[in-house]
Amino acid sequence: MIRGDERGVTMLAALDEAATLRNVPVSAVSLAWLLARQDVIAPIAGARNSAQLTTILPAADTTLTDAELQRRDATSA
Repeated sequence: MIRGDERGVTMLAALDEAATLRNVPVSAVSLAWLLARQDVIAPIAGARNSAQLTTILPAADTTLTDAELQRRDATSA
């Protein structure tokens, strides 16, 4: 991460908080956020091996609250 990138730190903190609350990897929360967005038609997640796939599969069952979605949207703008 680039030093002084407050927005990136804030974004990662929001993702980490949501992941910790659900006991899922941050990658699953990131993909869940993309799945919840109306302007993203087909998020593409790549996995090179089964271990990587295991970290993103929980996204299918992860639902973020409106507050979490708004916080994530705000930090990515």
